Amino acid sequence: MKKVYGSAAEALDGLLSDGMLIAAGGFGLCGIPELLIDALVESGVKDITVASNNCGVDGFGLGKLLDTKQIKKMMSSYVGENAEFMRQYLSGELELEFNPQGTLAERMRAAGHGIPGFYTKTGVGTVIAEGKDVKVFNGEEYILEEGIFADLSIVKAWKADETGNLIFRKTARNFNPPAAMCGKVCVAEVEEIVPTGSLDPDAIHLPGIYVHRIIQGEHEKRIEQRTIREA
Repeated sequence: MKKVYGSAAEALDGLLSDGMLIAAGGFGLCGIPELLIDALVESGVKDITVASNNCGVDGFGLGKLLDTKQIKKMMSSYVGENAEFMRQYLSGELELEFNPQGTLAERMRAAGHGIPGFYTKTGVGTVIAEGKDVKVFNGEEYILEEGIFADLSIVKAWKADETGNLIFRKTARNFNPPAAMCGKVCVAEVEEIVPTGSLDPDAIHLPGIYVHRIIQGEHEKRIEQRTIREA
């Protein structure tokens, strides 16, 4: 099975449709699949739902898809760094499903393991619990959270071999593994593709069985908030 593609547009060819659910890796601007996001913008796909910890910042990352109004709904944990996100949400243009960060990660991971739902204490007694099934275990309430089964996963890794085994670099690991696992198809962009067999099996963070297409590219590595001290 060929997994290595020449560009982000080629890797996404035949996978996109209006109204689809996309799981995107990354945390802030760390470990985001920026090349694949750019290709989504260029594709013109619309009315999409995106499951991701946040929506980037104004004009970069997933924020680009907000600027073009291609996103209909976000499933997120943190949205405080994007003024356009706030504007669209408050004006009713954008739907938002808030998730505690651990719950969002587990919803992705659960789907990747074929688990349709799980019970958690997180969110009990808050708006997060509204409309959800509640069960009592050992005298305490838990709410049912459903797995996120995405149509497409887009993730960013440091290295891959030609069979799709992935290694993430430091905190760029964040939401990328669970996001990769929960999609029917996973496309990964990486900084380097190495020959099959050259990666230490013990160093692999995500096995290639979860990864269907790979691209290699250059990345901007923008800093989300730069704080410096005076000279």
